[in-house]
Amino acid sequence: MRSITEKEYQHWRAKAKLLTADGHGDKVLQLDSGKILKLFRRKRIISSALYCPYTKRFAENAALLVNNGIHTISDVEPLEIPSIDRTAVCYSPLPGESLRDIQESAGAFSTELISQFGQFVARLHHKGIYFRSMHLGNVVLTPQDELGLIDIADLRYYGKPLSLMLRLRNFKHTCRYPQDRLAMYGEMPGEKGFQAYWQAYKSEADELAVYKQNWLLRGLQKKLKSYTN
Repeated sequence: MRSITEKEYQHWRAKAKLLTADGHGDKVLQLDSGKILKLFRRKRIISSALYCPYTKRFAENAALLVNNGIHTISDVEPLEIPSIDRTAVCYSPLPGESLRDIQESAGAFSTELISQFGQFVARLHHKGIYFRSMHLGNVVLTPQDELGLIDIADLRYYGKPLSLMLRLRNFKHTCRYPQDRLAMYGEMPGEKGFQAYWQAYKSEADELAVYKQNWLLRGLQKKLKSYTN
């Protein structure tokens, strides 16, 4: 892992655009080269980051997604910045626009894009990819009208199709934010958005037996209804 001096970091920082920060400092910067610098701090003394650093996860997950035919970030370089007690990754962003940005500018999704998202999620599940950060800010529509993933540290690869429980849990992640949920699915399971999503998901997940599809559908409907109670 390459070590960045304080002088190098401050030179980058002076020319960078701050994208995200919190009470502990900078989190994501866009460098003048166009690349993204994502900074990590260890949040607890006892942490999984001790034996599997975020930088390593990020690089490995990017390679895993590419090997599975999923669009994502590229040219990932793990870094350490001792002067600010941070590790980091520097990478080329995935070209395109996040689904959240599309929703905020357009106000609603087309039925075609909702169906595309349903197929995309089903493809991830079939490939054994469980992306815990599956919200619309982390799904990008590329200039080629294909979907991909960003902010990929929180991802697990099972090497076989996901279980029904993991699929249902992942659906809950896409409902985490009200604006995402309403834009993609609507308020109730019978609405056009949810129906488009489910039909697309089901057609892509045709390896699932009908009774498994029905079990999953009931779980999705129950979860969506819980937000209106």
